[in-house]
Amino acid sequence: MAEKSSAAASAERYREAGVASVNEQPGFISLIDQLRQTFGPGARSPLLNFGHFANVLDIGFQQCIAISTDGIGTKAIVAQMVEKYDTVGIDCVAMNANDILCVGAEPIAMVDYIAVEAADDHLLSEIGKGLVEGARQANIVVPGGEISQIPQIIRSEREGFGFDLVGTCIGTVDKGRLITGDKMEAGDVIVGLASSGIHSNGFTLARKALLETAHLRLNESAGELDCSLGDELIKPTRIYVPEIMQMIREGLPIKALVHITGAGFLNLARVSRGVGFVMEWLPEPPPIFSLIQDAGGVSDGEMFVVYNMGVGFCVITSPESADRVQAIAQNAGNQAWRLGHCIEDPDKKVELKPKRLMGQDGRFTPY
Repeated sequence: MAEKSSAAASAERYREAGVASVNEQPGFISLIDQLRQTFGPGARSPLLNFGHFANVLDIGFQQCIAISTDGIGTKAIVAQMVEKYDTVGIDCVAMNANDILCVGAEPIAMVDYIAVEAADDHLLSEIGKGLVEGARQANIVVPGGEISQIPQIIRSEREGFGFDLVGTCIGTVDKGRLITGDKMEAGDVIVGLASSGIHSNGFTLARKALLETAHLRLNESAGELDCSLGDELIKPTRIYVPEIMQMIREGLPIKALVHITGAGFLNLARVSRGVGFVMEWLPEPPPIFSLIQDAGGVSDGEMFVVYNMGVGFCVITSPESADRVQAIAQNAGNQAWRLGHCIEDPDKKVELKPKRLMGQDGRFTPY
């Protein structure tokens, strides 16, 4: 598929589907500035700035707490459409626990917030099953949560089954073992860990492309999928806690940990200390990505911004440890690949050589 020539068109399909970036909006910037007022004397100031996957609080005696919050977005709509709710809890745990990992912390607990259109027993029981399974995979506890019944706000594809699901996760890490990207240097290796599919990002665009534009049916297969479209879309987000924690416990020289969510490989720049990233090789994405791209007429540049494209997590490490990183991931049942390396670059650009795309300022553009 030919790339669009204009860099400004890089998020065109996502905007058309109804999602606009808020990161550079005046309201978002104002909100962040206001929250910074909570830092300072008399309060525990975080060790990191806004923008990392999780923030960290020093609680004394060289111990720190990492904290992050996230939800499953409009994947909840797909769950309603296929009438399957027992995996979205895994997504909620994954989105939060994977972010906690990115500062080198071990996730230990998550509380959930479930907003519902109606307190349906089946819906809540099925969501609970996923939360329990996600907690098992991430080795965390869910010690509490909140259910809010707000039919005036929550709407749904199926009457009475509308819901939103959000979690807040904490983890612990020794202050001297924080991983923030500050030690990255040219020559470090980028190892990518496979995703299970589109995870929990980009569902507004996916629904627009697959269901509204291409008129595909959720109960049928399409393209090269080995299951129905609905089952593919509802596949839970992969949880990377076991393999990443083993890498940390072995004392490998891990320079940065990156959860590849919305913004795709541009997430690498969130942990950068003035290095750029060159991807020499990329895996063949699972078929769901080409299905979305072809159905929606989405450019390569936008696909790599909106989706993980088959790589759900990246580990940046010294060259001598890259093989061990791959082996640990593979022993945990996950594919892992050497994708590329770091270079000196104060602009923190992300180059995807196989696609001839350069990423910077929130977009990938062809070169």
